[in-house]
Amino acid sequence: MQRSIDQVRVAIFAVVIFLVAACGGDGGAGGSGSSSGASGPAGGIALQVVSFGDSLSDVGTFAPIASAVGGGRFTTNPGQVWTQDVAQYYGDTLSAAFTIGITHQLSAHGGLGYAQGGATVATPANLNNFLTDVIGNVEMPVSQQVSSYLSAHNSFNANQLVLVWAGSNDVLRAGALPAAAQTVQTAATTLAQIVGQIIQNGATHVVLVNVPNVGLSPEGIASADGGANLTQLSQIFNNSLNSALQAAGLQGKVIQVDSYTWENQIIANFQANGFVVSNTGAACDPSKTPHDTALLCSPATYVTANADQTYMFADNLHPTTRLHALFAQFVEQQIAKSGLGH
Repeated sequence: MQRSIDQVRVAIFAVVIFLVAACGGDGGAGGSGSSSGASGPAGGIALQVVSFGDSLSDVGTFAPIASAVGGGRFTTNPGQVWTQDVAQYYGDTLSAAFTIGITHQLSAHGGLGYAQGGATVATPANLNNFLTDVIGNVEMPVSQQVSSYLSAHNSFNANQLVLVWAGSNDVLRAGALPAAAQTVQTAATTLAQIVGQIIQNGATHVVLVNVPNVGLSPEGIASADGGANLTQLSQIFNNSLNSALQAAGLQGKVIQVDSYTWENQIIANFQANGFVVSNTGAACDPSKTPHDTALLCSPATYVTANADQTYMFADNLHPTTRLHALFAQFVEQQIAKSGLGH
């Protein structure tokens, strides 16, 4: 494993050279919200996408380092995550708001994808060690992501689609019930407050995704209780989030997406959805993938050549390219049901 870490660090210098050569080359960095063609975007409306959250939505915060071994996002690289798919559906291109450099410091990259792997709703990054030997201890909680956006852009607007998906890391780090319940409830209530802040600052199209059933992840089902604790905490988070939204009068102002129920259903019907392996395995071979994390997963580390399409999970927590694409379609359907686009 140390050899893998060294390979990443050695390759960093090549990546830095590449980044210097390619500086400014990402034409969609800020998200144009422009039409994807003469007939308009597939979603029927052109929207600029802004995203907040954790690794499930991270479009490349750590790519400058992870790309050295073919990684870059927390999925089966080079595949996209759901936020990128949704952005394309509405004629936009989503790239990272911040990226990490050779000094393990975050710097503004110009994109509107603020979600960062390892992020919680509001817990400071220095309370969690996330691959610190490779990428440092830098992730912004969602509360800080939103503050960073507002500092740079002042407000949201009616031509934007704001995607918010957070809470899974709060569930994973909360510990065991019953003591963990309060931690998760506080995180959920705080997330509702953050959503209120987004709306108060001009956002009119806000998609809020609840926590998936973390207990059904490969990590969950491999745990001593088969994921029961994580499932209960996921439910507590979602119930608390709904209560907080209702108390604040926000439920009618957001497009809520139930990833918990969606995940349960798609795992129960995984073969009908084109998968060969459900939540019982990972597409990224742990013996080949550095740190056994999807962030550093590439075709060279796939279990099989088409694992990104036949497996549901890339590693023990993160979706594969196909699962991300299917979730993006589900989100797009919920947005259309709200009356926005089709």
